[in-house]
Amino acid sequence: MRVTSFPLTTLRDAPSEAEIISHKLLLQGGYIRRVSSGIYAYMPLMLRVIEKISLIIDKELINIGCSKLLLPQLHPGELWEKSGRWEGYTAGEGIMFNLKDRQNRGYGLAPTHEEVITNIASEIINSYKQLPVCYYQIQTKFRDEIRPRFGVMRAREFLMKDAYSFHESEACLNKTYEIMFDTYKRIFEEIGFEYKVVVADNGQIGGSESHEFHVIADNGEDELIFSDKSDYAINAELFPEPPKEGDVSPDGSGKVKIKRGIEVGHIFKLGKNYSHAMNANISNKENKNITITMGCYGIGVSRIAAAAIEQSHDDKGIIWPKSITPFHIVIISIGYSKNEKIKGYSDDVYQKLMACGVDVLLDDRDISPGIMFSDSDLIGVPYKIIVGKQYLENKNLEIKERVSDKTFTISENSNSVQANSNTIEAVLKIIFEKNQ
Repeated sequence: MRVTSFPLTTLRDAPSEAEIISHKLLLQGGYIRRVSSGIYAYMPLMLRVIEKISLIIDKELINIGCSKLLLPQLHPGELWEKSGRWEGYTAGEGIMFNLKDRQNRGYGLAPTHEEVITNIASEIINSYKQLPVCYYQIQTKFRDEIRPRFGVMRAREFLMKDAYSFHESEACLNKTYEIMFDTYKRIFEEIGFEYKVVVADNGQIGGSESHEFHVIADNGEDELIFSDKSDYAINAELFPEPPKEGDVSPDGSGKVKIKRGIEVGHIFKLGKNYSHAMNANISNKENKNITITMGCYGIGVSRIAAAAIEQSHDDKGIIWPKSITPFHIVIISIGYSKNEKIKGYSDDVYQKLMACGVDVLLDDRDISPGIMFSDSDLIGVPYKIIVGKQYLENKNLEIKERVSDKTFTISENSNSVQANSNTIEAVLKIIFEKNQ
């Protein structure tokens, strides 16, 4: 992608409305645009990040046998009345946006999808032979937050992955729950997060057991209590009187550590709460009619983008994990419009990297190098290729790493304005190997 044909709309300063660093940098970097309170447009940069997060999720869930679908965002109120949640979600300070159609029937915009998917399951699943089965989607959710804040971290409209599993028994659910638990760990490790898995409150979703996955970050809304010697971790809100930093861990192993966390994933054992309400029944091996057992598994897709920034940034801007960066590399072409050699070489490197499947951005703007560098740092591209004075004088290609400021020099040893294959291989090695 060339910057002259790409809407790179960075701001010199963050808007005053921005409260936390991810909100500031997403606005300043042109990733999002505010439409209204708690409502944001995802601009092309943000969409590239979202798509990469989604691809990681898709890969892992499909690998464990989940089937992807897309459920409606507009839900008939009668389904939520069956589950007993309509009144609680719509009355008083309820979070569901709701409306009436021309026939005066009540509808709500989906804050979650348990009712709809369970109703569908009640119609299409009738035998234990069809189980277990798991459906998932990546879909827009709506919640009428009393006070939307922190940009996409707590918005009225956001992207979420929600999955729902259906089982003959609690034992079968437990197996899937463990598989999903491990899958979530792989997803967050592949993204590159420092995270904790904590025992959690089931909240309004209900069920018998749940775990939250938290990205460690100073601006996290939750306080996490965990052991420095074991996997023990729990949300502080579950303690009437939480232990203090340095106390003996509640599990008896090691000392208590306390950090802030951003919840990016939550898994639940729902049991029969929704299947009973929706008459989701099957015939078991003994030909008896039984109620389906369910699990529910959520990931905040748009929240992951914000959490990644909260965990990794500096005074220059965003430092994306390489797995979800919108571009792997930006070519800083100094004098692109004024020097044919620089233009020709920049174009050639750009085309060859594109052919290798690299997400590359060519900064071909007629502006000062300082703005090019600052924009690149702000939006968080992991590597810069600098084509300028060094190339003209010494046929040297400079590559600068965003996170470390380390500079790699590749010598072309050629008078051609085309990059040779060894140069491209060296660039790819630097980008995709850590070069510690």
